[in-house]
Amino acid sequence: MSRRPPVPAAPPGVNRRIVLSFLTSAAGAIGFAITYGLGGQTQWEGVCLAVAFAGLATGLAIWGRRLVPVGRHVEEHEGFTPPPAEQALTAAVLTAPDSPIRRRGLLATLGLALTALGVAALFPLRSLLPGDRPRPLRALKDTPWGPGVRLLTDSGQPLRPEDVPAGTVIGVFPEGGTDAGDAPAFAVRLQPERFTRAPSAGHLNGLVVYSVLCTHAGCPVRLYLKGTGRVLCPCHQSSFDLFDDAAPVAGPAARRLPGLPIEVDRDGYLRATGDFTAPPGAGFWSRP
Repeated sequence: MSRRPPVPAAPPGVNRRIVLSFLTSAAGAIGFAITYGLGGQTQWEGVCLAVAFAGLATGLAIWGRRLVPVGRHVEEHEGFTPPPAEQALTAAVLTAPDSPIRRRGLLATLGLALTALGVAALFPLRSLLPGDRPRPLRALKDTPWGPGVRLLTDSGQPLRPEDVPAGTVIGVFPEGGTDAGDAPAFAVRLQPERFTRAPSAGHLNGLVVYSVLCTHAGCPVRLYLKGTGRVLCPCHQSSFDLFDDAAPVAGPAARRLPGLPIEVDRDGYLRATGDFTAPPGAGFWSRP
């Protein structure tokens, strides 16, 4: 008569270590859900997920290594359906009081860890639903520029029209939004009679403002060819003609530099009257 193989006695504290691992996994998953729900921070979300998966893996590894009996014999395969005697023996092993899967708290904490991970995985789906969270494409189209926003120099000083001499490019930033990556622009004074196409954002006696980000790959357009009215991107050699409303005339860029509508306020400072005429930076952001 076949006898059930003895289940090896578990070392002291193994059960507690497995339960602790699964509880750690659940805590990490819950931490991820809370961090995401409070606005999200990539670093902490990554730490929480790492803790959750590490705890789950550790608990399963200890369970399989310390509690599950491992035979040390080799036998030929006799078919996929085990004989009734083996089925009865397996059922007896799994349902016995000292079975490794019936140890107190193991299945419950494993279920808690898996459930917490599953629920946490659903939280990022909220980003795909309409609501108060900013939409990714919308965030790329909106910049800190808007009606009444003053133009500041790189030193944080408000800019007057007379601060932009002819033939000189001045970097400008929006008041209160100097940290935004899509906000930088440049101001330059041109000769209005040389315009072959009027600036789409308008001009103040030849003073125009355009985004400093190249419409090819978003590199800063830093080189100004004085007298030609052209600016050059040093990354991939795209060139834009400011007399033709910043149209690309050379290089891979295929879209004009977005212009910024400006005016002079009552204190004599330059300020925007709206946002850029088109999304700044790489052209693929504006594609449907």
